[in-house]
Amino acid sequence: MAAVAGYYEEAHQGEQQGEESMEISVNYQSLEILQEHGVAASDIQKLNDAGFHTVESVAHSTVRKLSEVRGLSEAKVLKLKEIVKTMVPMDFKTAADALEDRKALVTLTTGSTELDKLLEGGIETGSLTEVFGEFRTGKTQLCHTLCVTCQMPISEGGAEGKAIYIDTEGTFRPNRLQAIAERFGMDPSVALENVAYARAHNSEHQMELLKMAAAIMSQDRYALIVVDSATALYRTDYCGRGELSERQMHLAQFLRQLTRLAEEFGVAVFITNQVVANPDGMSFAKDSTKPIGGNIVAHASTTRLRLRKGRGENRICTGKYSP
Repeated sequence: MAAVAGYYEEAHQGEQQGEESMEISVNYQSLEILQEHGVAASDIQKLNDAGFHTVESVAHSTVRKLSEVRGLSEAKVLKLKEIVKTMVPMDFKTAADALEDRKALVTLTTGSTELDKLLEGGIETGSLTEVFGEFRTGKTQLCHTLCVTCQMPISEGGAEGKAIYIDTEGTFRPNRLQAIAERFGMDPSVALENVAYARAHNSEHQMELLKMAAAIMSQDRYALIVVDSATALYRTDYCGRGELSERQMHLAQFLRQLTRLAEEFGVAVFITNQVVANPDGMSFAKDSTKPIGGNIVAHASTTRLRLRKGRGENRICTGKYSP
């Protein structure tokens, strides 16, 4: 959130000064800065190899997690935590300061005026948004649209950043991005170059892709992470009630990592979720389905949306909850 806030404030100042181009800046700190505080280059490389690419990622991790990094002793980890504590603000601040941070948030337009109104501007950066619904309700289409709109200028509802797309169901279509880019008056070839795509083949690979995402986001300006869908592979890799507890534990770790990336890099995280028939509900009830993942997914999502089919090709979006 802080990364986006700082970026937006500088961009807004550039608009006020009438500048044609705006210099993009971010507030997360590269691990290389730690060398100035006495941390060896070899130790920094070990952190990079373990998936830590910013000072913030080290500061937000537990001592136990850092101790799992091969080659780092407990003494080194404790010293490292002392150093990053002085570099990353993690203490209390007033509600007034928190309000100012909220005012500086960037939202990504969904391409739908009415949906943007429902979301009070669009998809919020620095947090996790979940959309669930049956097949053919427009979840994947919304994912593709956001990959394009996040590249637009802030004044037009974008964030002037690139997008990362993790596809778990094989539904990603580059030609859709081309059509959407043309709709918004953008160069389709440039729009495609600004989207990093990966196909996840199992839940472990899906988690590994987040480490790769952190590495590439530390090198360039990104505004969006899409996971379509977040639960599909967990649903097939873990079967039956006997593996339910393990599935929920790994799913919680995946969602926690997504939340950390949203806060660390100031990106919007947008995930889709499947639904399942609700065995507790009546077959004639108006809504006999529920999203997969239970309370684990519900608690991880800052904003939760439900898509359902309307008449003809119309789709109805309902805001289930949002702070």
